[in-house]
Amino acid sequence: MTDYVTLAMGAGGKQTAELISQVFKKNLENRFFTADDAAVLPQPAGRIAMSTDGFIVSPAFFPGGNVGELSVCGTVNDLTCMGAKPLYLTCSFVIEEGYPIASLEKIVASMAETASKCGVSIVAGDTKVAGKGQVDGCFITTAGVGEIVSGVSTSGAFARPGDAVIVTGDVGRHGCSILLSRDEYGIEADVTSDCAPLWKPLSEVFEKVPEVHVVRDATRGGVGTVLYEITHESGVGIRLSREQVPVQPEVRGVCDMLGLDPLYLACEGRMVIMAPVSKADEIVSILKHYDDTDGACVIGEVTDEQPGHVIVETEIGAETYLPEPGNELLPRIC
Repeated sequence: MTDYVTLAMGAGGKQTAELISQVFKKNLENRFFTADDAAVLPQPAGRIAMSTDGFIVSPAFFPGGNVGELSVCGTVNDLTCMGAKPLYLTCSFVIEEGYPIASLEKIVASMAETASKCGVSIVAGDTKVAGKGQVDGCFITTAGVGEIVSGVSTSGAFARPGDAVIVTGDVGRHGCSILLSRDEYGIEADVTSDCAPLWKPLSEVFEKVPEVHVVRDATRGGVGTVLYEITHESGVGIRLSREQVPVQPEVRGVCDMLGLDPLYLACEGRMVIMAPVSKADEIVSILKHYDDTDGACVIGEVTDEQPGHVIVETEIGAETYLPEPGNELLPRIC
């Protein structure tokens, strides 16, 4: 096999078979992985959730992760938000002609490693090769199926006045990492992406606190966009304490220099959780036992005041509206 992806590798012949065998099967093989037209899988006992997502992040490799790891985390976390244990993923690749095989193998290996961490099997896939310049590097689409935990029911429409608003860690780190990786502003800072699969910590939350109302991953648009989505879906208001929102000092510094709000920078390993305030301490305590969620904290509350709005108490005690999300701050962050 050559060192670079060729158009012939997407044509279905000998070179396609070599690519699948030497890159994809080598890294992803498991008892369900198939070369047939579809994977045949055991049927879960309970309700299922299904999700799909596309990943075109630029650059494909960034501090703290790459597009392959991100593609697994993104779909695993989408299923997790619905209270579903991730079981199976499929993946579809569109690769630019001339893309280095070594980079592709690193991407696929990271997918296998991340899937193994959360106990999910990648069971089927597809590979296409586009001509030089028709795509940019390597694009991945993953779809996932999970089994919803008995007794758990979450939705952005289920927030209720009196719920605590919890984040599972510091915000805005992924978006800041991508921004710095593009080196468009000449800023240097030690910021790594928060990219992580969160099924394990959230599974314990679901087991011990099934009263959770909302779980939402704060990807494009960050925590601020998620909060506004929930105010509209649930017909509630949200009150935040700016002082309680955790932001890494380096991220805050970059945001201050560029006039950005870290609440609107993307995360890829952070959830927003809403649950009765009486359960908030227990949820935070559970999350703090896991490395990827040890920065969990309460940042606000759901109210019946001013539905559709997010009110922020500033560091000096004043109150202001969080500006509603506008144009995308940073394209191609996932």
